[in-house]
Amino acid sequence: MSHVAIVTDSVSDLPPELAARQGITVVPLIVSFGDESFRVNVDLTTDQFWERMTAPDAPFPTTAAAAPGDFLDAFTAVLAAGAQAIVCVNVSGELSGTLKSAQVARDMLANEEIYVVDTRTASMGQGMLAQIAAELADEGVSAAEIARVIEHRKEDVDLFVALDTLEYLKRGGRISGTRAVVGTMLSIKPIITVKDGIVENADRVRTRIKARERTLELLTTSPIERATILHTTNAEVEDFHARFLERSGLEPAEVQVLTIGASVGPHLGPGCVGAVVIRRH
Repeated sequence: MSHVAIVTDSVSDLPPELAARQGITVVPLIVSFGDESFRVNVDLTTDQFWERMTAPDAPFPTTAAAAPGDFLDAFTAVLAAGAQAIVCVNVSGELSGTLKSAQVARDMLANEEIYVVDTRTASMGQGMLAQIAAELADEGVSAAEIARVIEHRKEDVDLFVALDTLEYLKRGGRISGTRAVVGTMLSIKPIITVKDGIVENADRVRTRIKARERTLELLTTSPIERATILHTTNAEVEDFHARFLERSGLEPAEVQVLTIGASVGPHLGPGCVGAVVIRRH
């Protein structure tokens, strides 16, 4: 283990195998279907989540923040394994109580060197920042410097996702039922982003094809250092990926393609596609 351990939460959408390969510890949130509750990517994989999510008459899933004790367990485990310091890269505090839980756990280990970073974003915006932190840790960079770099680089993160339907925003209380019905009748496809830690509407267009095109435009407005294509069981993700590579000028090895997991998926629903980019300085 590196002298600096990198910890994040499952809102990062980092698949377990990728996180393990990069030495990143992921603290799971809880997703519930009715009376059944699961730790994300521990008791329920991403594929299993989407099978349940799209099953006929499935109860609408809800999510709950990770508890302080979950972070305390993660922190003590990496310290026991030999880490001398910790950088914890978390989902926006505006979107989840998970950040507060990490801060509480840090304060319970007041004698340890632990930095908790509010990325002010979510999904692989947060996940790619955790990956950068892990790369710096492997290079021997100090925890204080890693935290400083992540605080700086979070300003370079842009996220744009085209939703297939307004239904899940309605179910999650983000929009009214009337707006959802009108939007469906007009074939409106919202494009969302995260700005200053809050989910916002980036644009609204008619039809799925126009939504994908507009999302590509928003993503490729300036040079990109690295990117992750994100989707929720979208059958056209390969075409979106190919067009993104063409427009961005990135090599395939510089662009990950991942399915959004159970911590974020309930708020978006199936059929979404988009990406997170880190802009080049």
